[in-house]
Amino acid sequence: MEKDIAINGDNAIALAWKQMDPDVCAAYPITPQTIIVERFSDYVADGEVHTEFVCTESEHSALTLCIAAASAGARTVTATASVGLAHMWEMLGAASGMRVPLTMAVANRALSAPINIHCDHGDAMASRDTGWIIIFAENVQEAYDNAIIAPKIAEHKDVQLPMMTCLDGFILTHAIERMTPIADADVKKFVGEYDPVHPLLDHKNPVTHGAMDGHEYYFEHRFQMQRAMENALKVAEDVFKDFEKISGRRYHALEQYKCDDAEFVAVCLGSTFGTLKETVDQLRNEGHKIGVMMPRLLRPLPFEAIAKAVSGKKGVIVFDKFMTLGGFAPLFEDISVSAGSLDKIPKLYSFVYGLGGRDAKVDDMRGALLEVIGGNAKRINYLGVKL
Repeated sequence: MEKDIAINGDNAIALAWKQMDPDVCAAYPITPQTIIVERFSDYVADGEVHTEFVCTESEHSALTLCIAAASAGARTVTATASVGLAHMWEMLGAASGMRVPLTMAVANRALSAPINIHCDHGDAMASRDTGWIIIFAENVQEAYDNAIIAPKIAEHKDVQLPMMTCLDGFILTHAIERMTPIADADVKKFVGEYDPVHPLLDHKNPVTHGAMDGHEYYFEHRFQMQRAMENALKVAEDVFKDFEKISGRRYHALEQYKCDDAEFVAVCLGSTFGTLKETVDQLRNEGHKIGVMMPRLLRPLPFEAIAKAVSGKKGVIVFDKFMTLGGFAPLFEDISVSAGSLDKIPKLYSFVYGLGGRDAKVDDMRGALLEVIGGNAKRINYLGVKL
């Protein structure tokens, strides 16, 4: 194990990529992810990796190039955020539909308008049903670890889907934290050599990518992607176990903190998991039986594990860093559907919070949880809104 270092989330992603030494990286800069590709381009320029780095004219072009490179048989990475991810939207479905297992770091940032460069989960949520595996990080360490884990899941022969590794903009991308890196040789061995499936450059076994797909087979091909997502849930747990062997850190598709004996359970994504752990500790000291969980994988959603975790609880409080206009917040919706398989469904409460980077501190979360525990919360709540 290497010595601890002080590093921000963006540089941690770049370090993970350096240790993997991918074949191709194509990207376009956008706050707050720019540091990732800037730092990685330094590694390229200094000859520390063998990656072909391409700075394209837009995010749409960046992902298009990545899809082409991955289709040709190259291990490929990219990064983006917010409206950059939105600009890629057309190609998100192309990447998953063509079954290219590239990986993309997403520095979560609010979508326009109004223009806002700070963190919420609007970009990932707008993309959650495009066929990408989506994994979230609580802190810088996890952002680094997820970047190493992602290719092992995406490239698995039973999966073959692209994967987003999400980290909260500024909160993790720019915050310097203590992190324990893994030795270069261990990362290289863990990730392994890329073994592409049906690459275009295999001239002895010619294939077609991106062909027209009519009504005769389109449904079946989409169904194959669904099966691949289901496979990804099991593959991810196996990869997490293997990753523990080189890192000492064990992850799960659904992370839980003090949930076993809890009467109430909070649910969140990303860096808020750490905030809610501290909140739970405070409330536990005051005699309240409460826990918190985070679906590390948003897609594929570990719905069976979620249902088991919320079974028998008095209340489930879901915190969404995104607002679905005219509908229910997306994580709340996912948790509600997961709980719907239970014979007795606990009461579910939605709290939308932190939009556009608005800070949500322990005291804010504490107030929300006490509202639910005290029976004073509505079903749909907007934490800290000034109107």
